[in-house]
Amino acid sequence: MQKQTITKSDIRAYVKDMIIGKIAKLEKFLDFTQEASREIKKAPKYDSIRTEMQEEIYQMQKQLGALNMLRLNLNKVLNTPTERVQIGSIVITNKARFYISVSLGEFFFEGDRFYAISEESPMAKIMFGKKPGDSFVLNNIYQEIMEIF
Repeated sequence: MQKQTITKSDIRAYVKDMIIGKIAKLEKFLDFTQEASREIKKAPKYDSIRTEMQEEIYQMQKQLGALNMLRLNLNKVLNTPTERVQIGSIVITNKARFYISVSLGEFFFEGDRFYAISEESPMAKIMFGKKPGDSFVLNNIYQEIMEIF
């Protein structure tokens, strides 16, 4: 990874676009499922199908709420350079690259693998306050912080 080609604001924008894309996709699927549920005949033999569809709609609405919360939480993430690990930091270790922001998981940016993790994750908690050159062990895996930005 080359620091001069990748900036924190680029990664932040990419993560935000991923969340917005997931929201749009889920909204389309939710609309489709709601429309399909309205078209099911009101006969007793279709009650179980309607019940299953309503449960699916409920689950999608919960997911949509969680994605909207991720989007709101991302707005609170600092976008300034940092010397020590904190929320908003991009942390490069000898094993992986982490963006401490929201819990989105693995993503690829310009060919590099990153992990978007929340400040509440065990990985973020153990890294908070550390600086380049510091090391830590989590789940019996030794990692050294190489770079923070």
